Amino acid sequence: MALSFRWSRALLLAALGAATASELQVPLIPQQSPSGAGNALGKPLVNTDDLQASIKIESLLERAKDLYKIAQKSEHEYSHPTRVIGSEGHAGTLEYIYSAIESLGGYYTLSEQPFPAVLGKVYESRLVIGHEVPESASPMSLTPPTAHKEPVYGNLILVANEGCDASDYPINVTGNVAFVLRGTCSFGTKSQLAGKAGAVAAVVYNYESGEVSGTLESPTPDHIATFGLSGKDAAPILSKLKAGEAIDSIAYIDAEVKQIQTTNIIAQTVEGDPDNCVMLGGHSDSVSEGPGINDDGSGSLTLLEVATQLTNFSVNNCVRFAWWAGEEEGLLGSDYYVDVLPEEENMKIRLFMDYDMMGSPNFAYQIYNATNAANPEGSEQLRDLYLDWYAAQGLNYTFIPFDGRSDYDAFIRNGIPGGGIATGAESIKTKEEETMFGGVAGDWYDPCYHQLCDDTGNVNSTAWLVNTKLVAHSVATFALSFDGFPERTKASMLSANEQPAKYHGHRLVW
Repeated sequence: MALSFRWSRALLLAALGAATASELQVPLIPQQSPSGAGNALGKPLVNTDDLQASIKIESLLERAKDLYKIAQKSEHEYSHPTRVIGSEGHAGTLEYIYSAIESLGGYYTLSEQPFPAVLGKVYESRLVIGHEVPESASPMSLTPPTAHKEPVYGNLILVANEGCDASDYPINVTGNVAFVLRGTCSFGTKSQLAGKAGAVAAVVYNYESGEVSGTLESPTPDHIATFGLSGKDAAPILSKLKAGEAIDSIAYIDAEVKQIQTTNIIAQTVEGDPDNCVMLGGHSDSVSEGPGINDDGSGSLTLLEVATQLTNFSVNNCVRFAWWAGEEEGLLGSDYYVDVLPEEENMKIRLFMDYDMMGSPNFAYQIYNATNAANPEGSEQLRDLYLDWYAAQGLNYTFIPFDGRSDYDAFIRNGIPGGGIATGAESIKTKEEETMFGGVAGDWYDPCYHQLCDDTGNVNSTAWLVNTKLVAHSVATFALSFDGFPERTKASMLSANEQPAKYHGHRLVW
């Protein structure tokens, strides 16, 4: 069984470093009610109108100010506010969430789930090809450094096909820099094969004109320093290589990849049918570059506010809130949670709802286009709940791909229906969307996405309030009843989609 606690806040931070190896391998399972916990007897049964009415923007904004102050705890180490895993800002975020739920008087069973996480940090990088420094060159996430964290030199060697087989790497790649086409297999596989072939670095170039911002995922001893390069920058280089011209290169990455411990936080209502749980989650961490008040402070604080207001009601079905750690490093917390979940516990989760970036400044009301044809049955019914709610409020909405970019990914890959809403990240708002939602066409939905300026001024209060009310509606609906919602079956769990997603978190995998 996973750890369940009623510890003091001071012990929370110690818990992150105190778990034994065996504790890290066991799933978190709903526990018995804490001793002395109250129940919701005498409280009205939850209804969506009253729960929505309890949501106030003033409370959300106050919480955002708290979160920014917590992010400032990391300034001595990072020289700016951040809540990246492993930082004081993230530890403070966990303590803040835990303390807030603990103060709710025993309405929830509160648990934490420590797990090992891989953290990568690139301090400096540079790629020179011939006499040019390609503008689009960027180091892959979780790339190791170049040898001795010094520049390495070698000719650029064109790898055959898409570099997914050891035979694609010519003998002369040893001691040189592998030039590999993106596609078919993961970036991590390409880096590993290039390393095994003796290359001193690798460059993965795009088959499209755009840039490649990817991740090597799980580190291996054979990974080598790896860059991504746009198809536009790669095209003239590729022409020269195919014509037999030799091109020299210099690659340099100063990076660190290390394993740390972090934790998920789970809160489940004491009341409600434990065999029929509605689950929802957001992530507690930010990227290292900034404080992450919109991404995903807005989602994690939405969950905290809805969890707080839900205590005024009783529920028929259990409600389970999750704050995932390590989302920005590749969905680490949600992956771990689902991976170690026993089959019988998996079956108790009727659906999972993902809430990431609820208040982008240049927002659109976005619904994941989760269909039953491509996802576990029930995903489409959840999608339709969102669109029906927006329509009832007289609000426009748009669909976005359900492509593995957030914490729903592990759930749908293990047979659990999923879905969610968002307000947009680094994609460009269209003219049509400007008409639908206001804002500025041609700009990012969130101009401060993954940047230092993702602070308290980077949330749109209107969008955040609207979407928090919708989150409250989704919770109230399923906490009351699953009537008409598809039943979970073992067959659906076993037939879950095993196709690799193009994205795993915000970074490309292949």
